[in-house]
Amino acid sequence: MSTPQAIARTILDGFEKHYAQFREISAAAKERFERADWPGTQEANRKRLGFYDGRVGESVALVTRLYPDAQTDEALWPRVKQAYIALLYDHKRPECAETFYNSVACRVLARTYYRNEYIFWRQAVATDFIDAEEPTWRAWYPATHGVSRTFAAILHSFKLALPFENLRRDLRRVLRTTREHFPGRRERYPNFQVQVLSSLFFRDKGAYVVGRIVNGTHEIPFVVPIRHTRQGGSLYVDAVLFKAEHLAALFSLARAYFMVDMDVPSAYVSFLQQLMPAKSKAELYMSVGLQKQGKTLFYRDLHASLKHSTDSFILAPGARGLVMMVFTLPSIPWVFKVIRDEFPPPKQTTREEVRAKYLLVKYHDRVGRMPDALEYSDVLFPARRMHSAVVQELERTCAKSLERDGDRLVIKHLYVERRMTPLDLWLKDADEAQQRHGVREFGRAIRELAEANIFPGDLLLKNFGVTGWGRVVFYDYDEIAPLTEVTFRRLPTARDDEEDTAAEPWFHVGPRDVFPEEFLRFLFPPGQLRDLFLEMHRELLDPAWWIAQQDAIRAGAQTEFIPYPHELRFNAS
Repeated sequence: MSTPQAIARTILDGFEKHYAQFREISAAAKERFERADWPGTQEANRKRLGFYDGRVGESVALVTRLYPDAQTDEALWPRVKQAYIALLYDHKRPECAETFYNSVACRVLARTYYRNEYIFWRQAVATDFIDAEEPTWRAWYPATHGVSRTFAAILHSFKLALPFENLRRDLRRVLRTTREHFPGRRERYPNFQVQVLSSLFFRDKGAYVVGRIVNGTHEIPFVVPIRHTRQGGSLYVDAVLFKAEHLAALFSLARAYFMVDMDVPSAYVSFLQQLMPAKSKAELYMSVGLQKQGKTLFYRDLHASLKHSTDSFILAPGARGLVMMVFTLPSIPWVFKVIRDEFPPPKQTTREEVRAKYLLVKYHDRVGRMPDALEYSDVLFPARRMHSAVVQELERTCAKSLERDGDRLVIKHLYVERRMTPLDLWLKDADEAQQRHGVREFGRAIRELAEANIFPGDLLLKNFGVTGWGRVVFYDYDEIAPLTEVTFRRLPTARDDEEDTAAEPWFHVGPRDVFPEEFLRFLFPPGQLRDLFLEMHRELLDPAWWIAQQDAIRAGAQTEFIPYPHELRFNAS
């Protein structure tokens, strides 16, 4: 075996080890769900996130130890790549294997080798028509057995170890909801069928059936959530989700990644994109736990967008951040965040602490209120597409993260997040109904983060954003902390006029002390928005509410965060 072939085999062996671990822990989600092992579910999510970097590190160490010339011999890597492509013939996950190769090669080589000649800048092996060991999806035909029996057969096909509490009741509810949403429901075409992905999707305390109903020219995607009864020992169908916004929220990157047993991940992503065409393949790969593949596709999508557009990167709308410099390209729905070199008062943090906070969010249950941030190193941007204000801001405040490479700017480290409208700007232009919705969502976001053991730190409206579906999320992570590590205090009563009018606190304030009674003064000036907040969320100004949340978390309470509207639930026991 030649050196290029040996290096290629070493890298592919590393990928195979990674995916075997990834698939094993994902497949075990079914058993954890059946046992209601929720602590094990959370631990598995955290553990799975570390698999990729661990296996890449092992492969890099092997290549550099066994083949030291790989770090310096430029002529070697085109041959390594060709040998690797040959190994991917008839592979079931070639796109993921290519990304793994890139991760290893880019650590062995210098950044100047980021070209298609050396790595997979473009995908080399097609993923169309890859055969899985078992079919990726199956079809059922309601015209033969009826809708209720069809859904019963679908539910039984997953062979869950627990029985359903009252399947007949659940099927009646499924049938009623299906009839309400399916156009042309009284017609039966020859291809009337229900197509369902062969593996359940697991996250938190739920299992999800994902599929679509096809009837003639009509196709409607659906998701059926399955949950445990309160008494335990049995299951029930909680809802049927049909609307695009409900599926989008379910697969939002503001939530933890799904656990799914996938033999051919590209086939799952292709099916999902047919259900949710507004979501990119990058987002869908990430939603099923293949975040590195999602990052690769996002980067390719970014450069494709640059090739086919002419707009410039501009400073992101909203208040200027003290910790992050944020810019965006208007023609794509994303923002780019770079840590500033220095943070002016009152910020008291470091770059390392900021990066640690972002990592905390990735490993934490984001409960639909904290968007996932894609982390990149050494990203190239064409200088000619950067507005002068962006370049000036980067050079002035982010010089440690910036390099020039000819006519390109290299940002050494950045985060990418979905773009949304800052809540303060959104409320400024909102009518009365929208204001009520925005303030209600703002308080709900704070409550749900608290129940998930997260205190945002800086509650200013500019640090919250409104998604396209009207959901309020928190996206400024430099001051977040576990709720149980914060000390909530009531403001002491001043003893005299001098203390009452002092510009600075006359009492001792610890580094983790928080005074909820002060929130209102910083959040809303007197007026309609303040009145709405007091009407809906007055208890958030009381330290007792926060302390009660801490006590519940320390006692082991786990809130179940349902990722779809309460009114869609069947209200089963």
